[in-house]
Amino acid sequence: MSISVTAALVASFSFVFAVVWAGIVDLLTFKIRNELVLFLIGVYAALAPLAGWTLAEIGINAAVAGCALALSLICFGLGWIGGGDAKLASIVVLWLGAEHTTAYLAYAALIGGVLSLALLQFRLMVLPAFCLRTPWIIHLHDRGTGVPYGVPLAVAALVIFPDTLWMNTLL
Repeated sequence: MSISVTAALVASFSFVFAVVWAGIVDLLTFKIRNELVLFLIGVYAALAPLAGWTLAEIGINAAVAGCALALSLICFGLGWIGGGDAKLASIVVLWLGAEHTTAYLAYAALIGGVLSLALLQFRLMVLPAFCLRTPWIIHLHDRGTGVPYGVPLAVAALVIFPDTLWMNTLL
């Protein structure tokens, strides 16, 4: 197995694990840890060159991710998303590549809209007794809480990831 295939394989498993973890943890706690974002940055920085990404591709992806971070931080400042969501969206843009950014953000918005509508419905329901002993469900049900946007960010990332250069290296 060549170094580029090995690097792409390790990177792909790391990325999928990290975004699934981010989605689950955000659903349960409404938090996305900085350590997870730093892990994704470190793995990308270490393995993208080994997987065959050129310096130009890495630079363009970093520039687009920087723009995504700036826009995400504006959304955070307006109270539309959390800070962890802003960082996660930006690092996912870096990983998916500039050419997939528009599709990723469109999927994240659509999935986020569906999740928001589902949560509105869920929060109108009376919780069954067995749910009243589960803190994360009670928190999710609370009308005063927001939307765990890490979930749609993670799902959208997983939808787009098979079309990326990471997977093309493996095929």
